[in-house]
Amino acid sequence: MKRASTLSVIGAGVASLAQQRVAEEVGREIARRGAVLVCGGRGGVMEAAACGARLEGGHTVGILAGYDRAQANQYIEFAIASGMGEARNVIVVASGDAVIALEGEAGTLSEIGLAMKLGRPVVALNSWQNIEGIHRAETPRAAIALALSLAAQAE
Repeated sequence: MKRASTLSVIGAGVASLAQQRVAEEVGREIARRGAVLVCGGRGGVMEAAACGARLEGGHTVGILAGYDRAQANQYIEFAIASGMGEARNVIVVASGDAVIALEGEAGTLSEIGLAMKLGRPVVALNSWQNIEGIHRAETPRAAIALALSLAAQAE
C-alpha cells in the first residue's frame, strides 16, 4: 500500500492576517493534492495551514513541544505530544517529504537549517530569500507542486 506524501509547514507562531491567508491557502493546496500536512500544531502559520487543509478534507499532524495534546490548535487531527520543547522542530521537518517555509523568525530559520541538514527539500514562500540551497515559489500552488516534485525526485 502506498504511503501518502507528507509536507511539513513551518512559519511564524504569531502571524499577521496576510501571513495567515497565505498559510491557509498552502494548507488547502496540500489537501487538494492528497498530501498530509505536518506542523508544530500551535498558532499562527501552523493553525492557518491546518485550517486550510481540514477545510479541504485533508489530514493534519501536529508535533507539539509539550506533553499536553490539548495544546494543539482545533484543526490538528493527530496531536503528537513530544515533550521536547523546541527540539521537536527536528521531528516536524523530518516527518515531511519536503518542507514549505513561510515567513517566520528564528524558529523557522532553525527548522530550515535542520531540514537542509536532513536532506529534506525546502521551498520558501515569502520567506528567507538569501539562503543558498532552498527553492523558491511565488504562490501557494507553485510551492506545493514544487515540494511534491522535489520529494518524488528524492525517493
